[in-house]
Amino acid sequence: MKAVQLGQYGGIDVLEVRDVPRPAPGAGEVLVGVKAAGIVISESVLRSGSVKDIFPLSFPSGQGSDFAGVVAGLGSGVSEFAVGDEVIGFSTRRSSHAEYVSVPADQVTLKPIAVPWEVAGSLYVAGVTAYAAVRAVRLTSTDTVAIAGAAGGVGSIAVQLTKRAGATVLGIAGPSNDSWLSDHGAIPVNYGDDLPRRLRAAAPSGHIDALLDFFGGGYVSMAVEDLGISTDRIDTITDFGAVEQFGVQSAGGADASNVSVVAELAELIAHGELEVPIAGVFPLDDVQDAYRELEQRHTHGKLVLRP
Repeated sequence: MKAVQLGQYGGIDVLEVRDVPRPAPGAGEVLVGVKAAGIVISESVLRSGSVKDIFPLSFPSGQGSDFAGVVAGLGSGVSEFAVGDEVIGFSTRRSSHAEYVSVPADQVTLKPIAVPWEVAGSLYVAGVTAYAAVRAVRLTSTDTVAIAGAAGGVGSIAVQLTKRAGATVLGIAGPSNDSWLSDHGAIPVNYGDDLPRRLRAAAPSGHIDALLDFFGGGYVSMAVEDLGISTDRIDTITDFGAVEQFGVQSAGGADASNVSVVAELAELIAHGELEVPIAGVFPLDDVQDAYRELEQRHTHGKLVLRP
């Protein structure tokens, strides 16, 4: 089968599509023929080697966590799925950017028919990360929440989950995303100069109760020092220096990484209550092009590989 691998740390050019042995499902595992697999910016960080002291890679390294596909084989002891089932799942072995992936059966759930492959295959990382972050700041219907990176893969889901909690959303993003944010019940506030004043002006009460930071670059310090938001109502998934400096929360994907959350989100999508925007779909062979687009940090929604 074909699979994305890298043999060393480096830039996008170290990503290769290689011919590798097709995995065999072990006891308790499910083999899935991948129909779609989302890509995420954290893979770029791992590939660069900038966090190798914390998260070292072993080479050759695969990549990818998100996937959706069709069950192609069952290991011993698996009875809850059948060959041919359409499923959504995740790999903790960074192996989903491939034509086939084998994972424990408790890491897949049946895909609702109404959920498109591209959406299903990009749901796990962005979905559980947004779910955990929104849950961490304990929203009520009287809260006003600023969301940095509101139009990205995680942020766009968090906007919708925050609205489902009844809160007012101030979506921080570029002007090209104003229409989408408005259509989904958020108040768009473009990043740039004088942002704290403009956020206060946009907030119906003039006060902001919580911040969800999916971008980094100083939004946490702005929230604490300029907006006076309590540190226990701030969550960042990217600014770990601010976590140490201010003691804000850092709830993310690991805090909601289970298939029941994926199933819950998939049902919301199937019933038209949650949208996962797809910014682009690339053949597996064009994985380098997909990451070039992702690393510009201006995509609206998710980028997906199709093996």
